[in-house]
Amino acid sequence: MNSLEGKIVAITGGFGSLGLATARVLAQRGARVALIGHGAASEALPAPLGDACIVTGIDLTDAKSAQQAIDTVVQRTGGLDALVNVAGAFAWETVADGSADTWQAMFDVNVKTALNASKAALAQLGAKEGGRIVNVGALAAMKAGKGMGAYAASKAALLRLTEALAEELKDTGVTVNAVLPSIIDTAPNRRDMPDADFSRWVRPEALGAVIAFLLSPDAQCITGAAIPVTGRV
Repeated sequence: MNSLEGKIVAITGGFGSLGLATARVLAQRGARVALIGHGAASEALPAPLGDACIVTGIDLTDAKSAQQAIDTVVQRTGGLDALVNVAGAFAWETVADGSADTWQAMFDVNVKTALNASKAALAQLGAKEGGRIVNVGALAAMKAGKGMGAYAASKAALLRLTEALAEELKDTGVTVNAVLPSIIDTAPNRRDMPDADFSRWVRPEALGAVIAFLLSPDAQCITGAAIPVTGRV
C-alpha cells in the first residue's frame, strides 16, 4: 500500500461523495486531509477524518476565494503537499435544445475551479520535494455522447490544463495528473439510473486508491498522464 504518512492533502469538492471517499482512503494511508467546499459538511465526518481541516464557504470559480482556501489550509495545518481537484458537476443537454449558458457553467465548475485552486497552491507545492496535483476528469473527455457535449468539452479542457501545467512544472518535482472515471457508484447516480448494473461501476474508494497512488512517492515518474478508471463499464 502506498504510504502518505505525514502528507498534507487538500481536496476540493471535499464534502461530496467522491471527495469524502477519497479523503477516507488518503487518511487511512497516513495523510492529513483538508476538505474544501462551497457549503458545509452535511454530517459529522466519519473516522478516520476526525482531525480533518474543514474550509467552507469557498467559491472556487473566484481566484481570490480559492487563494483564501489554500491560505487557510496552510495556516491551520502548517503546509501543503498535494491538491486533489474533485470539485465539478454534470449536465445533460443536447446542443439543439440547450443553451450556451450550460457550456459556460460546465467550464466554470469543471475547469475554472481546478485552475484557480492549482494556481493558488503552486507556491506551497513547489516549496518542498514531491508536490502533487491530481485532477478528477471523466472518460467522457475522450469521446462525448449524446447530451454530453458541454460536460465532455469541459472535462477535455481539464485534460489540457493537466498537460500544460505538468509541462510547466516538470523541472520543479511537482507532478500533475488526471484520473478519468466512467460512472462512479454514488447514491445520486443510482437514483438517476435505477435499472443499471451498479456492480459494473467504479466504487469511489477504488478511484480514491488510484488517486492515492498518484500522490505517493511511487508515482514520481508519472506526470501529464490521463489514467482511465473504468470499472467494467
